Amino acid sequence: MGTVLDSVGKLIAAYLSKEVPGYEPFTPSDPEHLRGVIEPGDVLLVEGNNRISGIIKYLTQSTWSHAALYVGPVEGATEPNGEPHVLIEANIGEGVTSAPLSKYFPYHTRVCRPVGLSYEDRTTVCRYAINRIGFGYDTKNIVDLMRFLFPLPIPQRWRRRMISIGSGDPTKIICSALIAQAFDAVRYPILPKITKAGSRAARREILHIRDSSLYMPRDFDISPYFEVVKPTIVHGFDYTALHWADKQKPLEEVAGTFSVFPETLSAPPLVPETVDEEAPTEVPAEEVSAQPAEMGATCSEHFVLLNELAMYRARGRAQEMAA
Repeated sequence: MGTVLDSVGKLIAAYLSKEVPGYEPFTPSDPEHLRGVIEPGDVLLVEGNNRISGIIKYLTQSTWSHAALYVGPVEGATEPNGEPHVLIEANIGEGVTSAPLSKYFPYHTRVCRPVGLSYEDRTTVCRYAINRIGFGYDTKNIVDLMRFLFPLPIPQRWRRRMISIGSGDPTKIICSALIAQAFDAVRYPILPKITKAGSRAARREILHIRDSSLYMPRDFDISPYFEVVKPTIVHGFDYTALHWADKQKPLEEVAGTFSVFPETLSAPPLVPETVDEEAPTEVPAEEVSAQPAEMGATCSEHFVLLNELAMYRARGRAQEMAA
């Protein structure tokens, strides 16, 4: 019976590990930049393209479906072309293995770096992972594997637990538990549970390490204790040095087509200029010529009114004398 279950488990693992045709990474890694930036202790997140990757992406609601730990050259592990194995990873159907960095050049990847981790603890984390090369999992327990064949709609609060159900070994491989356990060996946090101390005299936060089987690849991306390192930016990014397939249109044509740049107008100063009271003020010629005309018209009107008033008074006096 055990042999039958073991064979069925291997068949399911092989099916889940098959690549999905038509995968094209949106932004594949730059090999040279990635080699020059990644350091021992860094976590490499990968957007995988096999069947189980799609299921993990759905369950975790994340781009990342796989995680590997960069440990530097592993002694005695090289490719036929001489390239050293520098990654430690756990794959379904294979267990814990080492791999070259070039394995994930065609994929969309992200580098997550533990902040402030000392050299000694970084070495311990890498050594922990290297010592577990060759660890496998029990393919006889196919419950863990069969549930991934049925990616039915699952409530969000159950998704993390969905990945962690089962005997343990297949789950640990899927859920980045190997890397989580390596950092737990030096008490470095990823996403710890935080509780408040009950005593008023000792109000402080207490961290609790989560169960390693509950960790997902995306947890290293959203962790406040890991820094996202982007190789292109670290090496110096200059957008003006990019070579585009289409020629750039003249700026005037672009501005005229989209009306992005309005006509240039002289804007008023933000701060009003100070006025020197002693300095003579220049008055426009139009205002100078217009002021006397207005004043003349006003004076003539006053004279007419005064004359009419004088004549009215004279008539009144003449009428009084005649009476």
